[in-house]
Amino acid sequence: MQPTLSIVTATYNAESYLPHLIASLVAQTDPDFEWVVADGGSTDQTLDLINAAKSQLKTIIVDSRPDFGIYDALNRAVKLASGDYYVVVGADDVLFPEAVANYKRACAETGADFVTACYYDGDKLIAGIRQPAWEWLRGMHAYVTGHAVGLAIRRDLHKKVGEYSRYFPLLADQLFILQAIHQGARVVLRDFIAGRYYSQGRSSRDVLGFILELYRIQVKMGHSLTFQTLLLLYRLIRCWPRIQKQK
Repeated sequence: MQPTLSIVTATYNAESYLPHLIASLVAQTDPDFEWVVADGGSTDQTLDLINAAKSQLKTIIVDSRPDFGIYDALNRAVKLASGDYYVVVGADDVLFPEAVANYKRACAETGADFVTACYYDGDKLIAGIRQPAWEWLRGMHAYVTGHAVGLAIRRDLHKKVGEYSRYFPLLADQLFILQAIHQGARVVLRDFIAGRYYSQGRSSRDVLGFILELYRIQVKMGHSLTFQTLLLLYRLIRCWPRIQKQK
């Protein structure tokens, strides 16, 4: 029996991006999926665009209320979802037409907890796991290509591992994925290209916050405090010009 799939999206005043995402969902060769949207209380035309798409997509579930950021919204969306697996797709991302069909097929064939696929980060193709695939260096990228667009997640994992943590507003996905893998979750890599991700979120705008959260997560996962502190200093020095520009 083929597993069911949910596409989950967090939105807030995303009217300029959503038409591209909606068009990519309408273009799916397999229309049998649900789109679950957790909106942060948008004041523009975001909700109108989503509601208008109900005539083109099989199932849309929308919940709009103020939240505490993207991971709080994703936690809400995951709870509302009914799919066996879910794929996080940002309001400014797009899925390629075969994405839903490919993810469902891969989940059915492998039964894996995570099915990770290729995707474009802007114009750069992310075609596999970063090498060398060392967790102490790469974090979640030692196992998966990425979180949004490039990963189907078994929804029941949250019963075992817990929600996305509010204590890591930039990298709660890293912590969740690593904790799941440390608890035995199985990852399978497939070579199809799922879509296009646009890295314009908070983590790309807050380089210092990203580096510090990654450090905290790596230490939390049991990696050497001394070595992670040295890596922290190296990353701070390497990224200092970007950090200065973001002040």
